[in-house]
Amino acid sequence: MNNLLVFQSDFGLADGAVSAMYGVAKSVSTDLALYDVTHDIPAYNIFEASYRLYQTTTYWPEETVFVSVVDPGVGSKRLSVVAKTKNNHYIVTPDNGTLTHLAQSVGLVEVREIDEEVNRLAKSYESYTFHGRDVYAYTGARLASKTITFEEVGTAVDLDNIVQLETPQVELEDSLIKGNIDILDVRFGNLWTNIDKDFFSKEGINYGDTLEVAIFNENRQIYRNVMSFGKSFTDTQVGEPLLYINSLEKIGVALNQGSFADAYHIKTGIQSKISIRKAAKIVYC
Repeated sequence: MNNLLVFQSDFGLADGAVSAMYGVAKSVSTDLALYDVTHDIPAYNIFEASYRLYQTTTYWPEETVFVSVVDPGVGSKRLSVVAKTKNNHYIVTPDNGTLTHLAQSVGLVEVREIDEEVNRLAKSYESYTFHGRDVYAYTGARLASKTITFEEVGTAVDLDNIVQLETPQVELEDSLIKGNIDILDVRFGNLWTNIDKDFFSKEGINYGDTLEVAIFNENRQIYRNVMSFGKSFTDTQVGEPLLYINSLEKIGVALNQGSFADAYHIKTGIQSKISIRKAAKIVYC
């Protein structure tokens, strides 16, 4: 391990919850370097927690340990686990779907159930609602600091039994690309879809092309327009929409210097759909 411990949660920073997790980690080893993915995951949003790990983990050094706590089932019979990815990262989390995107994109090598008889903060056994502090931060710190090995986390879990969330697949039908709006580029209100850039290549869509875009929420159309496909936001005028390839090489939708999500009240998740096709050429006679 490399002494790097990275936290993610839906706790926010308005109270002492995150600080308590840091304190537990530093109590295990003051040599640990503590960092954050985010603590602004929307409350109980396991899908977004899963996606943010997918967005982030591969850019960290091997053997970095991540603690992800978005846990609406805290105190229930759901498992507490540590997963090792094929990129040699470790994810400490409840087994509630948080591992979905990493399992599908990177792959998991092994998952172990946390043995709470050994890997739990002392004198916390009567507390059932803060496993982020008592179990996950403590176990993550012990693993990152080499106090325990991965094998000492607990017994191995069958990978086929790990909880997986529904992740809609991209469809291509008669040159119409149908995808999902998975998440937002939160600060700027851009929409991040699940449509890989290769779908544009297959359909012969090039930078500068004009495309028809429709967005649906629970099968109700909430947006339809034409827009260009650009390399960057400056390929359009301020306030105009565009399609672009985001940092994960998926198709994004943006307003140049504006929030597309706010302007058109777009939601994300499995009910938020998008379709894209080349706009018909206008022939003037």
